[in-house]
Amino acid sequence: METPRSSACTRSSGSLGVSTCGEDSFLYFAYGSNLLQERIQLQNPSAAFCAVANLQDFKLVFGNHQGRPSFNWHGSTATIVQSPGDEVWGIVWKMNTSNLNSLDKQEGVEDGIYSPIEVNVHTQEGKVLTCRSYQMNDCVCDLPSPHYKKVICMGAKQNGLPTAYQKKLEVIETNNYAGPMLIFEEIEVAIKEKETTTQ
Repeated sequence: METPRSSACTRSSGSLGVSTCGEDSFLYFAYGSNLLQERIQLQNPSAAFCAVANLQDFKLVFGNHQGRPSFNWHGSTATIVQSPGDEVWGIVWKMNTSNLNSLDKQEGVEDGIYSPIEVNVHTQEGKVLTCRSYQMNDCVCDLPSPHYKKVICMGAKQNGLPTAYQKKLEVIETNNYAGPMLIFEEIEVAIKEKETTTQ
C-alpha cells in the first residue's frame, strides 16, 4: 500500500488549538474504531488518510466511562493512558473543520465521556504531527465486545499498521457479547457499498 504524502499537513495556529492542513481542516489521530475508514466516515465524511503514526509514551487500554459500558458497542471502548516506554499506533486523518462538532459528538465530549487532547505523533517518514485526539474521563477498565475489537483490527489491517502491533490487537480479550449491534451493521453496509462501487 502506498502511503500518501503527509508533507501537506503542517502545524498552524488556529482558534481550534489543533494542527491544521490549511485554514479549513485539522488533523485527528485515531487509535480505536476510527482506524477503519468506513467507520469514521459514517459521521465524518470529510476524513481523508494523511499518515500512519505512533504516539510515544502512551498505551492502549479499554474501559467504560464511570463504569458504564458503551450503548453503541455493548462493552468497553478504547482510550490512551500515559505509559513511559510504550507506544500506540494509529492513523492521522485530515478532516474539514465542518466535521469537528460531529467528531466531538461521536466521542461523547458534551456528555463528558471523552475529552479532546492535543498529541504529537511520529509518522513512519519521521515527521512529527500535532493532532487532535481523545482520552476517556473516569475510565474503569473492562473488556470490549468482539464487534468493537473486529473493527479496530480491520482498520489496522486496512491502513497497514505494523504487523507486530496488529498481532497485539488480535489477542485482545473480549466480553463475548453475541447480540445485535446497529453500528456494526451500518459499518458492514458501508463496506459492501464501497466494494460495489470499486468493482
